[in-house]
Amino acid sequence: MKIHGSNQPKVNPYQKQLQKYAQNRTEKQAKADQLQISDQAKKMQELSGVHPAREKRVEVIKAQVESGNYKVEPEKVAEKLLSFWSK
Repeated sequence: MKIHGSNQPKVNPYQKQLQKYAQNRTEKQAKADQLQISDQAKKMQELSGVHPAREKRVEVIKAQVESGNYKVEPEKVAEKLLSFWSK
């Protein structure tokens, strides 16, 4: 008994699945990523600059570090670390 005789048409039994896969693939490629930023987020970005007082403090610390006059106070560092991690 022959299953695939010469009378059988040459049809791929998975042709429909292949067509669906190709169609889904082209649909996914057609979709483009989009990004929308709200007005509130835009305002936050504009205002997120460094505060002048903080910038001045950082410059003072930089100058102290470069000149070798900056001293670390281990007690204060330990207190700040403990308060941060105990939250």
